[in-house]
Amino acid sequence: MKKSSRMSFRRTLSVTAAAGGTAALMLAGVTAASAHVGVTPDKTDANSYALLTFGIPHGCDDFGTTKVTITLPGELNDAQPTVNPNWTVEKVVEQLPEPKKLADGATITKRTSKIVYTAKAPLNPELRDALVLSVKLPDAAGKTLHFPTLQNCEQGQTDWSEIAKDGQDPHSLKAPAPSLTVTAAAADGHGSHASASTDTAADTAQASSVTGSGADDGSQARSWAGLVAGVGGLALGGVALMRSRKPAAAAASGTPSEPGK
Repeated sequence: MKKSSRMSFRRTLSVTAAAGGTAALMLAGVTAASAHVGVTPDKTDANSYALLTFGIPHGCDDFGTTKVTITLPGELNDAQPTVNPNWTVEKVVEQLPEPKKLADGATITKRTSKIVYTAKAPLNPELRDALVLSVKLPDAAGKTLHFPTLQNCEQGQTDWSEIAKDGQDPHSLKAPAPSLTVTAAAADGHGSHASASTDTAADTAQASSVTGSGADDGSQARSWAGLVAGVGGLALGGVALMRSRKPAAAAASGTPSEPGK
């Protein structure tokens, strides 16, 4: 093999190795993103009905998850759980210290404070699941809602309830509570009532979340797609480069190349 050919081959290996390192970092990022319980809303418009998907990651070390208790923020009065065949579910209702008047004039004396999912069989720590709640978001644009979540396992538990203080970086928290920030109401004014498409959206949200691998399912799906495309492109580029070097090497050695090669 001529010196120039060896140098080209080494450059090809170097590029492929570098790409492999980048791919490994991308995979690590996808894994890290799914390491905690997070919530992904299908919308955040104030005064609208939203579907909140809670991604349940690995259990406590090597022990499977047996129960997940989601605490609703005080701004929410109720939540409707989406059926998940792997879990039983119940609402915990609390008595309010005093009657609460709603925007429509009605008065309530009780509210749903927690949603408790109990696994029919412990969730394998190598797998993940998604729990979906339908809620009506408050008319409070700019408000951040926190959902402290207790994850019980066959042995041990993880309390995802830490809330960043003023000036504190939320990413520095070890066990942050799932949260979302309410945004301005939709301009069309249709955010204040449910529609027939809500149930379809719920099914779609749960299906896509279960097949994903992180707290941000859509972004992680795009990460996986980009990774596969990038590695595939590098492989094709390497093959094309090696093929282009064959005729040059043959000409340099005085050996005619075979037709079609």
